Amino acid sequence: MALLPILRYPDPRLHTRAAPVAVVDDHIRKLVRDMAETMYEAPGIGLAATQVNVHKRVVVIDVTEDKSALMAFINPEIVERAGEQVCEEGCLSVPGVYEKVTRAERVKVRALDADGKPFELEAEGLLAVCVQHEIDHLDGKVFVEYLSPLKLNRIKAKLVKKARITA
Repeated sequence: MALLPILRYPDPRLHTRAAPVAVVDDHIRKLVRDMAETMYEAPGIGLAATQVNVHKRVVVIDVTEDKSALMAFINPEIVERAGEQVCEEGCLSVPGVYEKVTRAERVKVRALDADGKPFELEAEGLLAVCVQHEIDHLDGKVFVEYLSPLKLNRIKAKLVKKARITA
């Protein structure tokens, strides 16, 4: 397994729409393992392949405290949404930034697992937020883009300045 570099906002590659995975093979399973290792090390609760500059529709999520329930979503699609919730979100691609975002309270997602088997999952609460957040990444959208233009510009300026200082 390998740790993968995580793209930082406002990197334009984060706006690349991910392509569907044609076949779940050993290459995709290795990507899932590497993404999981990267997510846990960061530490985070979700990671989309787009964030590690792999533009395939692959997501890993584990919202448990003890990191015991890794889920892989390949070609995920939300097929139902219900309710509304406002949650504070953060992102491994936008380090140190936490903002409130409105999302569906419950979602039903359809995907393939790491063995290529189709499944459906009904998620609510934090898991529903995480699923929506990561699928947004696959569609080229970062959570801060839900914020007002003023907030978004302040965040961009802060992150660009921070990147210059650490470079």
